[in-house]
Amino acid sequence: MKPMKTIVYAGILLLVIGLVAGCKNKRGLDANGVPGTLIVAVYEGDNPGEVTKVLNEVRPYLEKELGVPVEFQKSTDYTTVIEALLSGKVHMAYLSPFAYILATQKQKLVPLVAPGINGQPYSYRSLIFTSPHSGLNSMDDVKAKSHALTLCFADPASTSGHLVPRAYLTSIGLDPKTAWKQTMFAGTHYASVLAVKSGKVDVGCSFQLGYDKMMREGIIHEGDIKILWTSDPIVESPICMRADISPAFDEKVRQAYINMKTQAPQAFHDYWSMYMPKQVDSMSYIRVEDSIYDGLRKIAGSIGDLTPTKK
Repeated sequence: MKPMKTIVYAGILLLVIGLVAGCKNKRGLDANGVPGTLIVAVYEGDNPGEVTKVLNEVRPYLEKELGVPVEFQKSTDYTTVIEALLSGKVHMAYLSPFAYILATQKQKLVPLVAPGINGQPYSYRSLIFTSPHSGLNSMDDVKAKSHALTLCFADPASTSGHLVPRAYLTSIGLDPKTAWKQTMFAGTHYASVLAVKSGKVDVGCSFQLGYDKMMREGIIHEGDIKILWTSDPIVESPICMRADISPAFDEKVRQAYINMKTQAPQAFHDYWSMYMPKQVDSMSYIRVEDSIYDGLRKIAGSIGDLTPTKK
């Protein structure tokens, strides 16, 4: 008989091999390019508990429509979501427009859907703001005093919390690398707002929908923040798939999202009520093409080096 230790070690080894094989199979594709389990990366950012709750409502609907298990992998930053997508650890991802642009610089992706309102692509806006106690009343004031001011963006791959405000600041001569006392990333939109509210940072960047949500939830109140600049409309975030997934499966997923409003109305309502409770009845998922993000690509290209900066 084999010693007991040998049997135990052999059993553990087989278990590990089985788990590894299971992970590989879960991430793998069948002969038709269809995943055995659809693994989806999601940025949960400022609202992890809320996002988990509503995704738990979305998941059974997708599983029913697609005929495969669905697994959501949540992250607190877009960089991790991009890396998971490009390394093949996930098949699909919810990305910000800028995160999508960064990812497609390295690998082709297939945009499936994005939020729409009344059948047209939805858009949102970026904000630059300060504390009412900062003594800053306009962007001209910021420009005059920038070398003595601290600036924070949200996530490095955020469109409204980094790309768009950074492009604007650069265009008026306030290069985040050189024109400020210190430039940093808060990590999330809420953190950017709260850093300014508390006086830890002089000027911050975020998105209008997040700011409005913080007001609704009483996290900030009227008079806590002074808005200095509001961007032009920004095209909304895509849900996208790796290019090696079957086009027929892509279309199946796309249609599931397009039909979600009527086929799983509670899940749809709860997801979009997080940010747009007054507009959710007019919203839907709509088909999008890669070209819709060309305008933002030009903005990103005009800036040059977009690496995070910390002085």
